[in-house]
Amino acid sequence: MGGGPSTLLDQPWKALPKNNKDNLDFMKWYKPRNSEASHLRILLHGPVGAGKSSFINSVDSVLQSRVTGRALTDATSGSSFTKEYKTYKITNGPHGFYSFVFNDIMGLEQKANSGVHVEDIKLALRGHVRDGYKFNPRPMTEDDPSYNPSPTLDDRVHVLVSVIPADSVSLLSEEVMKKLREVRLAASDMGIPQVAILTKVDKACAEAKKNISNVYKSKYLDEQVDMFSQLLGLQPNCIFLVKNYAKENDTQDGIDALILCALRQMINYGEDYLNNL
Repeated sequence: MGGGPSTLLDQPWKALPKNNKDNLDFMKWYKPRNSEASHLRILLHGPVGAGKSSFINSVDSVLQSRVTGRALTDATSGSSFTKEYKTYKITNGPHGFYSFVFNDIMGLEQKANSGVHVEDIKLALRGHVRDGYKFNPRPMTEDDPSYNPSPTLDDRVHVLVSVIPADSVSLLSEEVMKKLREVRLAASDMGIPQVAILTKVDKACAEAKKNISNVYKSKYLDEQVDMFSQLLGLQPNCIFLVKNYAKENDTQDGIDALILCALRQMINYGEDYLNNL
């Protein structure tokens, strides 16, 4: 674990907003400018237990101003708890729903024939996977009832997000990294922008656990971002640190700020992608 008095930098290496209101207002009124898209679709992928479903719950919690738990999670299972492809919409009070949706996907596993198949993620990126598709070790075929032969722009993914625990970047197996890179290259070929979030920052760094506002001053977490940047080939400014809501019963400004900062960039990149089509 990182941590200790000497591991805090004098200045943060990524600036967070002074308050969360601007980002909350942005989310509330955001609508894709591309008239063919009614929403922006964000796909989360990563190893088992990285916190993909928890991140969806955490975004929901921030936007509802209370801790929620719509996407089911499991703290003890060694295999993926998410078994089917599912779209999550978030209620925007009297405005209906926010104009971005999340797709959760089965976790990547070390064994070649376990966890989500890379080919299924590629099909999801192109919009060929319908909600409710149950993942299995063999990739989806075109005769599967859940195969969408004619995806619209709304069906396609507009931002790909890799989710990795900050305390295990150096422990990622070669097979999982190979799968992450393969998905990233496929997304790049499709022009889909990519972001990464490192979760569980409080487990990775004692200073972050002590005070969440120390996250972007942590030398250790800075090193994890650089390491993951080199492993995946993603620019450090596309990698964000977050703490998902897990033990908390109420939302907190410091945790919200990290989540909103990452979410704002996902939407910015996705909006750029939609506008370039």
